[in-house]
Parts: sequence; structure tokens; C-alpha cells
Amino acid sequence: MEKIRTILVDDEKSSLVILEKLLQKHVQEIDIISTAQSVEQAIEEIDKHKPDLVFLDISMPDGDGFEVLERVQHKDFGVIFITAYDQYAIKAFEYAALHYILKPVEPEELKIAVERYKETSNEELIKKISALSTNIKEKPSKLILPTSSGLHIIDLEEIIRCESSNNYTTFYLTTGKKIMVSKSIQNYENMLKDSHFCRIHNKHIVNLKFIKKYVRGRGGYVVLSNGEQIEVSEGRKKKFLEKLSHYTIN
Repeated sequence: MEKIRTILVDDEKSSLVILEKLLQKHVQEIDIISTAQSVEQAIEEIDKHKPDLVFLDISMPDGDGFEVLERVQHKDFGVIFITAYDQYAIKAFEYAALHYILKPVEPEELKIAVERYKETSNEELIKKISALSTNIKEKPSKLILPTSSGLHIIDLEEIIRCESSNNYTTFYLTTGKKIMVSKSIQNYENMLKDSHFCRIHNKHIVNLKFIKKYVRGRGGYVVLSNGEQIEVSEGRKKKFLEKLSHYTIN
């Protein structure tokens, strides 16, 4: 079995030691060829050793993991990000459809991350990192939708609504395009709940920016800018009207 030549980057020596031991014990195909504890050292080691894979801590005293990715000459390697729990950073990873490992690192998460690395092409990784870099430095504005045909990077402003069909979700865009992904609408409800989106029905999430009219009724329905009428379920009506009122005021 061919080994995956790997570099570990983390500013904390104790974290490096723990990660190295976990990898040696639980992920046999990993060959750790070097470690680094700063942005400058990471750049030097990556360009020198040209690894297949880098475990990269996001936050370091002299910069961040994105600076490493921007400045290295050797670009042809996979990345598995490691981060301490940070709700904002985690949301950015989810928007970019990128796998990350939270500290403290769990063996099962390591195994899953390495398997995902093996399934992801370098081209896909570059697209995901580009979206992540944008989202983590400012309020998330881009969403990556992985489909069987490839990755679609879309602006949140392009999404009119999302519709559920069992474990699939279809995104309806301002361009008239539809994109179906094999993830449940619950996944996207959790991801989009703090932005200008609202789940108004078990099957529907709408972008409040595209609501032109709300017609009252038991649950009522909304009329969107593209002319579509989407039912509001009775159980979600109160929460929807509160969010719509708040959005309109602001």
C-alpha cells in the first residue's frame, strides 16, 4: 500500500504530538514526513518536502492557514483543516462543503477525514478553499453545492428558494437554473437559519428577499418574485411572520 506523505502544522507542540500518535495508531496509510509550528515554517516544509497531504491548523501566532496556502509554491496537495471550536469558523466550513476536524481530535474523525481526502480531487479542493477563504474572512456569502456533475459555487443572493424531496434538496436560482443535491433540507435549514432565509414548510425554505407578498389564511402562502406561490404551514406561520417582520424592519 502506497503511503500518503503528510505534514502536520499546528502552533501547539502538545497538539502536534497527540495528532502524530493518533495518526500512527489509527490511520496506517499516513507517513508523517515533517511537522511545523508557524506559517513561515509550514511554507518552508511544504515547499521542501512536497507532501501529498497537510493537516493544517487555521489559527497561528504569525498568521493563518490561508496564508500558508496562498504563499506555498508547491500547490498539489490535499488539506485537512484542524480548528478549535468556533461557531463562526465551523459555519464557514459547512458553507464551503469542506471537512474539518475539531480539537480535541477524535480517532474516528481522523479516519473519516483521510477517506474524504482520498475521494476529493485537487481541482475540487481548490474551489472549496476559495469559497471557504471568502466566507471565513467575512459574513458567509458563498455556498458550495456538491452534485454528481461537480461542484457549484453560488452566491446566497442567487437562491430564491429550496425544496425538499426525501433526502434531496433542489435549489431554485435567480438565473432560472435548478440544482439538486443529495442532502436533506434539514441540513440547509441549520446552515441558513441565521441569514435571510426561513423554512416556511416541511418542504420549503425561502429567501425573504424574494417575497413579494404574503397572503393570509390558515397558514397562508407567499408569492415570490418569480411568480411562484409557496404554502406556509400552520405550524411554521408564527415563526415565519416574526422573521419576516424583523427582516422588513431592518
